[in-house]
Amino acid sequence: MDKPIVAWATVGPFRQNSYVLGDPVTKDAVLVDPGDEPKAIEAVLEREGLTPRFILNTHAHIDHVGAVHHFQQKWKLPFYLHPGDRDWLEALPLQGRMFDVPTSPIPHVDRWIADGETIAFGGKRIEVIHTPGHTPGGCCLLLRDDGILFTGDTIFAGSIGRTDFPGGSLEELLASIREKLFPLGDEVTFYSGHGPPSTLGKERRDNPFVGENATGSGRGKKYV
Repeated sequence: MDKPIVAWATVGPFRQNSYVLGDPVTKDAVLVDPGDEPKAIEAVLEREGLTPRFILNTHAHIDHVGAVHHFQQKWKLPFYLHPGDRDWLEALPLQGRMFDVPTSPIPHVDRWIADGETIAFGGKRIEVIHTPGHTPGGCCLLLRDDGILFTGDTIFAGSIGRTDFPGGSLEELLASIREKLFPLGDEVTFYSGHGPPSTLGKERRDNPFVGENATGSGRGKKYV
């Protein structure tokens, strides 16, 4: 089976990873969390020879949705999001004021996704895993056959998402990671919203916030 193309641009003041997930056979692609600097994301699409079909977000914090409106308008792409993050999306102007960054118009959601749902593109299938804690509607996106996972800001290499924003819950976040993600298998490679890729096995063993010998407070790095 041909492995999917996973490429990204690290964009904006929060240094967020905006992913392009592509089928190497059909050249169809999904934009995962297009957060800022749409030209940089478009450069990835051009370099990889991919055509985006829809936008799929892990959550609705400003650094993950900032370029969604651009791609809806220019590329006519539908936007998928979990309904638990409706309030965060509608608060996009407030988020901009909170962090003193410019905002785009609020994107229109074309499809509300649900836990356990499978979304197809090209010859690939993405499974939605609802992982609340960082935000109420936070999700991770699994390509089970390929051992690839997109975690948004749920878990990072060596850290976890912060839980001190409205709707955040450390208890929910830790449960999401330990009960929903770690059972997927140590060999799964994940790509997070900030920082480098890692594997679930490495984080299960070594993550200072949620690993086997975790002693941290659980707040994680100051990622949005």
